[in-house]
Amino acid sequence: MTIAFVFPGQGAQSIGMGRALAEAWPEARAVFDEVDEALGEKLSELIWEGDIETLTLTQNAQPALMATSMAAMRALEAEGVPVTRAAFVAGHSLGEYSALAAAGALSLADTARLLRARGRAMQEAVPVGQGAMAAILGLDLDAVRAVAAEAAQGEVCQAANDNDPAQVVVSGHKGAVERAVELAKKRGARRAVMLPVSAPFHCALMEPAAKVMEEALAAVEFRAPAVPLIANVRAAPVTDPDEIRALLVEQVTGAVRWRESVLAMAGAGVGEIWEIGAGKALSGMIRRIDRSIATRAVGAPDDVKAAVAALAG
Repeated sequence: MTIAFVFPGQGAQSIGMGRALAEAWPEARAVFDEVDEALGEKLSELIWEGDIETLTLTQNAQPALMATSMAAMRALEAEGVPVTRAAFVAGHSLGEYSALAAAGALSLADTARLLRARGRAMQEAVPVGQGAMAAILGLDLDAVRAVAAEAAQGEVCQAANDNDPAQVVVSGHKGAVERAVELAKKRGARRAVMLPVSAPFHCALMEPAAKVMEEALAAVEFRAPAVPLIANVRAAPVTDPDEIRALLVEQVTGAVRWRESVLAMAGAGVGEIWEIGAGKALSGMIRRIDRSIATRAVGAPDDVKAAVAALAG
């Protein structure tokens, strides 16, 4: 069976995530210790014992979710399942950084610091209350793009996440996104809802954050990943370190082409996708994209043991 490993993005966070992994495997515990050291603070305490509002702040959620994914990956490795068991890695938005860390393209410490910088830059790019995002359910990408173009009226409104055949997220100025929600309902959307996010990610309003990340990424060493990355903005495999660096800059303002990324993996023969880290959101999307792909969430000790046993069997 050809397998791919994928890594979740923002929204999957919860208090206590990864703690059982850290208690079960010293290798997983070491991930949280190294992230704490890289950031110069006890992020692990916030993840395991803090309040969800503080954890959900973008600058905290991004490194926290990456740490949890990497703890799960290290547990798999400790049980004899290296990242090279996968044909591809991919991640949803910030999850792309987790994928690169898992594949050895970035050091864990650099990944944590990059995500802290990314979270801050994205939060500061647009004053609170000026931007928004909304999920449009039941319209395809072309229909949502048409809605966004009509709703813009001189403001920014773009398709930001093409998640699956029935869910596209739009991002931009708050007024434009609100207009898009109303238009989408008139065009037959099953649902159109504003999302509880702190900034309008993956649209042109993130240009200030892209500039910050261009500088931050230029200062970090990239290596070729051990397995190809299916890049968010290209929905195709990349392995060249300089190309990956450029695509991570582009990703700040560009759309997350998740539906196409999953189809690309399926087209390359992937029959099973493991979601490494917190939650099961990506597994749900994958099933809606291609029901022939088996999914497995690997975020707790029992998940790790079941995954290892399935490979051995």
